[in-house]
Amino acid sequence: MTTHTNPTGQTPPIVPGDLFARQQTITGLRALADFLEANPAVPVDEYGETYHVFAHDNDASAVAQVDQTAALLGAEVTDDRPTGGHYTATKRFGRITYRIVHIPKRNKREALARNSYRHNIILDTNQDGADNDEQAA
Repeated sequence: MTTHTNPTGQTPPIVPGDLFARQQTITGLRALADFLEANPAVPVDEYGETYHVFAHDNDASAVAQVDQTAALLGAEVTDDRPTGGHYTATKRFGRITYRIVHIPKRNKREALARNSYRHNIILDTNQDGADNDEQAA
């Protein structure tokens, strides 16, 4: 097992309910890496992948969690909340990216309101039943 150092010197709080999920995630990531290494015929994404973690709590606690994780990662925080975006911290590990995201409650409510009309929108199709994308192909 590899021991990682914490560059900030701070010990992150351990949440007992998260220990099982954490161990399962770490075990799964290692198993996937071992599988991919042992099976070079299995394709991987040329550009890598992103492992997303969403901070689920009230806005102030979620921002604090992103800030704390950014410090541990040695990453900058990106704050797009003023333009309706998210509060994130991202670090690349080769072609794998770890990103922690906080979606403000207001943004979630706005997205739900916009999506509430989704089922009322029906796209027109041409008379032959093919849409424009299929005709262009």
